[in-house]
Amino acid sequence: MSDGKQVGIVLVSHSGPVAESVAELAKGLAAGGATAPVAAAGGTPAGGLGTSAELIAEAARSVDGGAGVALLVDLGSAVLTVKSMLAEGDELPDGSRLVDAPFVEGAVAAVVTASAGGDIAAVEAAASEAYEYRKL
Repeated sequence: MSDGKQVGIVLVSHSGPVAESVAELAKGLAAGGATAPVAAAGGTPAGGLGTSAELIAEAARSVDGGAGVALLVDLGSAVLTVKSMLAEGDELPDGSRLVDAPFVEGAVAAVVTASAGGDIAAVEAAASEAYEYRKL
């Protein structure tokens, strides 16, 4: 991106430790320089299992640099929470998108692409293409 802004990535999981671990993995695999901003939004504010709109909004604000925020989610109610927040229109930064991608592989692809300067559309496409990764 010519303006120097990077897409931010938020990883939403029902588990705080899972979100944090996937964030660390994605940043580690994208290493070789500075990585795009990545935040984990896992579990509830009390540390339990679940999804918290408050934690998601806080994470999105923390990574927002004006180039958009890609939100990757793990399971059903996380999808519903993010969709609801996007519909409300005032909880997430402008340019926030729910990205349909596998959680781990999509997170790695998103962070690598954003770190390389890809715009929000490129980040979304790279993460979504992770559905095509085959292990056999």
